[in-house]
Amino acid sequence: MSDHPLTIRLHPHDNIVVALADIPEGQPLSDIAAVTSDYIVRGHKIAARPIPAGTNVIRYGQIIGQARQDIPAGAHVHVHNLGMSEHSHDYGFASACEALPVATEQRTFQGYRRADGRAGTRNYLGILTSVNCAGSVARFIAEAAEKSGLLNDYPHVDGIVPIVHSTGCGMSGKDEGYQTLFRTLAGYAQHPNFGGILLVGLGCEVMQIDSLVGGQPIRADGALRYMTIQAEGGTRKTIERGLEELKGIAELANRARREPIPVSEITVGMQCGGSDGYSGITANPALGYASDLLVRHGGTTILSETSEIYGAEHLLTRRAISREVGEKLIARVHWWEDYCARNGGELDNNPSPGNKRGGLTTILEKSLGAVAKSGSAPLTDVYLFGEKIDKHGFVFMDSPGFDPCSVTGQVASGANLIIFTTGRGSVSGFKPSPCIKMATNSEMYQRMADDMDLNCGDIINQGVSIEAKGHELFELLIRVASGEQTKSEELGFGGAEFVPWQIGAVM
Repeated sequence: MSDHPLTIRLHPHDNIVVALADIPEGQPLSDIAAVTSDYIVRGHKIAARPIPAGTNVIRYGQIIGQARQDIPAGAHVHVHNLGMSEHSHDYGFASACEALPVATEQRTFQGYRRADGRAGTRNYLGILTSVNCAGSVARFIAEAAEKSGLLNDYPHVDGIVPIVHSTGCGMSGKDEGYQTLFRTLAGYAQHPNFGGILLVGLGCEVMQIDSLVGGQPIRADGALRYMTIQAEGGTRKTIERGLEELKGIAELANRARREPIPVSEITVGMQCGGSDGYSGITANPALGYASDLLVRHGGTTILSETSEIYGAEHLLTRRAISREVGEKLIARVHWWEDYCARNGGELDNNPSPGNKRGGLTTILEKSLGAVAKSGSAPLTDVYLFGEKIDKHGFVFMDSPGFDPCSVTGQVASGANLIIFTTGRGSVSGFKPSPCIKMATNSEMYQRMADDMDLNCGDIINQGVSIEAKGHELFELLIRVASGEQTKSEELGFGGAEFVPWQIGAVM
């Protein structure tokens, strides 16, 4: 690839190639013995040989759709001539499960050991709300704390994070939506990246503070306080009380110090957003390699976005450690099929306009590239949204493909670090967990350098290997877990990206 070829074929069985640069119409392509019949944008697909109408189109050695019309060699393959196809698969439960070799060296990071035994990569104070009605007051408390310089006396606290959202009431108190929100809020309240939590409610909401706390300390370190605005007597009194409580929590959190902790205590939530035709070629496979490295060291990686593995789930079920684990994943896929049918949606319509401009056409193609983030490690278990991850290794957590919502679930499940690949560009952050952003292509990386942490475009234009980039990412994630700030942290992102998954009727 150091000679800068114009295209790449990703698997010997593929009947398309991917453009590695913008290619003009009439350009001879020696690797496929054809001439382009259209202008082809980098990341888009070109027919490597004639593809008759009704024939499957193959990328990664897998079906990504079916030709809607005869496609001559050298033609652009995209939404105008490629559609969905039947994609039933042999799940082959546990048939390709191969344990990774255990790392021979012991690696550590500088983290915070919490009272419950878990490890944090940051030391924030959180102001967590049970309901949208308490959101403004939570922000007022955080603003008042900042104006008063409350944290000036607590140099080992990273900051105050108000966690506000749009739900918590107008909902059933016993259905799937309620349980999902309960897991999410409880997961944040116990998250190891928080040195302490102030829990604020209105008082009359469905998601009651008493239910969340359960009559017992929700944190082993005792660094949780809670109150309701109605019981305190309104906004001003709640702010005053909130500042007092924050001081007490800050004193406890400020005692924490970074110490060497095995990298096996790192849990990474893996995400992709604004994907393009390069995602499955550069950043996602590099993240997959780093995921395998972390798993080999005893760590945990979480793949999510169930609607974006649709059509590629068979690649995961074959790596499941047991038939039972594989069937848990398929049960979630079936839940999604029913969920979309009930709400008038179609999983097949998942690729966004930005995905399509970047060269992706069908959900099958998008999913195959997305699954590359998971590397080759065995699938250890499957979890519900926000369910506490209690196993090490590579796992799956059910979630929508909407990035802030999916990451919210991963953080609630225990992810103390997020790695996010993007081809079109992304500018979000996810406090309390730091987020490393990986660019799939050098052009976007240069254009959005202030937001990107790692360029993977050099895999294409400089011949850097997937393995080398995976090692580079692995070292970066250890440094970030140890306190090195990411670009999104430097910019102050993370205050608006808490998005619980709302399931069920809003009443």
